[in-house]
Amino acid sequence: MSSNSSKRYKKLLEASNKNKPEPIDEVIKKVKRNCTTKFDESIDISCLLNLKHKKEEISLRTLVNLPNGNGKKIKIAVLCEESKIKEAKDSGAEIVGFDNLISDITNGKINFDTLIATPGTMSKIGKLGKILGPKGLMPNPKFGTVSNDIKTSVNAIKNGQIEIKNDKDGNIAASIGKKSFTDGKLKENYDAFMKTLLKEKPTKIKGNFILSAYLTSTMGVSYRLKL
Repeated sequence: MSSNSSKRYKKLLEASNKNKPEPIDEVIKKVKRNCTTKFDESIDISCLLNLKHKKEEISLRTLVNLPNGNGKKIKIAVLCEESKIKEAKDSGAEIVGFDNLISDITNGKINFDTLIATPGTMSKIGKLGKILGPKGLMPNPKFGTVSNDIKTSVNAIKNGQIEIKNDKDGNIAASIGKKSFTDGKLKENYDAFMKTLLKEKPTKIKGNFILSAYLTSTMGVSYRLKL
């Protein structure tokens, strides 16, 4: 880290509010004001969830539909039968194939962010679980990545549908936009994210589900949100 970067970061740390929760509208303004780099920084949210029930650890994995997307370009691969290849290409998927795509994945050539598969190809893809699973790329019907309606699945992901899941410590995080987004669009995405979390609260969990939440940017510091 250069001396200029160190000075910049120290200045940001002084402005952080880790012990003083503030409303989302105020935090968005502060986080964006701290985006002083030349690139379009991501605006990220992280929450600590109450996922402990007696001795049982509960996990949460679901989809969030961000009304304004998060500004990230998602490269989609579609594994499908020959008869559906044209449909997949027309849907906007960047990579489409069957045997050739399976071969690429087997050889570790994974240059996509999301993999959609038709139900008819799942028997072929099962053996790739050890490769795709650890990367979080295994298609799943629950999350719309196993479907015969390729166009709908591709459009949903391209238009702001993201998958979220907690880590072993109960933290869950996601990018909800870019510094170039208006405050209003970031607020709408934030609201959609938080509403989804609350909707997914396990029935076993009593009391507060979201214990804390922070907003930050790629090169910035975090600000605590008032829930």
